[in-house]
Amino acid sequence: MAGQKPKLSANDFDPEVMRLFDKYVHGGIDRRGFLDGAAKFAVGGITAAGLLEALSPKFAQAQQVPAADPRIKTETVEFASPKGYGKARGYMVRPANATGPLPTVLVVHENRGLNPHIEDITRRLALDNFIAFAPDALFPLGAYPGDEDKARDLFGKLDQSKTQEDFVAAAAYLKTVAGGNGKVGAVGFCYGGGVVNMLATRLPDLGAGVPFYGAAPALDKVSAIKAPLLIVFADSDERINAMWPPYEAALKAANVKFEAVKYPGTQHGFNNDTTPRFDDKAAKAAWERTVALFNRTLRG
Repeated sequence: MAGQKPKLSANDFDPEVMRLFDKYVHGGIDRRGFLDGAAKFAVGGITAAGLLEALSPKFAQAQQVPAADPRIKTETVEFASPKGYGKARGYMVRPANATGPLPTVLVVHENRGLNPHIEDITRRLALDNFIAFAPDALFPLGAYPGDEDKARDLFGKLDQSKTQEDFVAAAAYLKTVAGGNGKVGAVGFCYGGGVVNMLATRLPDLGAGVPFYGAAPALDKVSAIKAPLLIVFADSDERINAMWPPYEAALKAANVKFEAVKYPGTQHGFNNDTTPRFDDKAAKAAWERTVALFNRTLRG
């Protein structure tokens, strides 16, 4: 899934700056914490605020499929989530000229809600001939606010037990959605990767799951996984990668069908083509694997 490559790459930043940015993105430090930590790397006229700006998403630059693309149909839909927040909302995208029932894919965003990058990924899946649906976990708090910092702050106010039920309800909604073939796959990124791992333990009829650098699920629930998994890792991602050995052991003990792939030289978030963490080669390879898995397991 290779978009227009940002002018800067992760290699243009000191590794410590990248670690600080990862902590910032995941709520380990706030904006001030990043700026204070990055100040010593601000040289040659580049300020700490400039470093943060350079690392922050550039949504318009990376967009691959405009919302008005005539090859797709988009809509915002609401669905019931009685065990979650009661009502949830998401972004549905279909091929404009679909013929016959199509497989469906649930797209789970990072820890900022349904931002323009995830909407673009959802549209890309529709061009791969899937019905793709991306719920917005922030809908109960007013939806994605259009600002990444505000979105991250809002995310911390969610009741995650309810939010998880909203995603379970989204998968159930997709299973019977008009035009679908009854088969549901799930792909998610960062926080969303953790949600996909969780969904695999909750949904015995999940067709396939692809967690990109997501947290492992509760290990005592792994034996319930029935779906084949493609588990994608970044190379420089200590927090997520530390969870893998026990998760791998649990998957093997439960005879779960899975493939785990780690892409050398990549950062957490390497698939996100809106920031310098993007790795074009790895993102393209991982996306091709993702689509191939969904084609094998969800069609027919």
